[in-house]
Amino acid sequence: MKQLAKREEQIMHIIWELKTAFIRDVIKVFPEPKPHYNTIATIIKIVEKKGYLTSNKVGNTHMYKPVISLEEYRDRHLLDVKKNYFGNSFPRMLAHFAKDEKLSNDEVEELMKIIKSKK
Repeated sequence: MKQLAKREEQIMHIIWELKTAFIRDVIKVFPEPKPHYNTIATIIKIVEKKGYLTSNKVGNTHMYKPVISLEEYRDRHLLDVKKNYFGNSFPRMLAHFAKDEKLSNDEVEELMKIIKSKK
């Protein structure tokens, strides 16, 4: 699957939250300034062509449903980030975020527990 552009991803987050949606449903939830109906319709068609959405005709409109879950998308995206920006190294990626986030002692302990449980 091709990666989503920022606006496409924003629309997918709305549809993931709604589970199924018509274009008007997406527009209702969209933050201000709300894009025009045709703009949302065009972006949704692009996302559907990329394979992230499926649609069913309901009357004279379409209802859209995600093909993959948010969790699946997140996992794929994070694998790409790890590969493209951290030499496919999880420790390097984790070190980067740990350094930039200024983790609390509790957060460090939580991470250590997760890492130890994976051994």
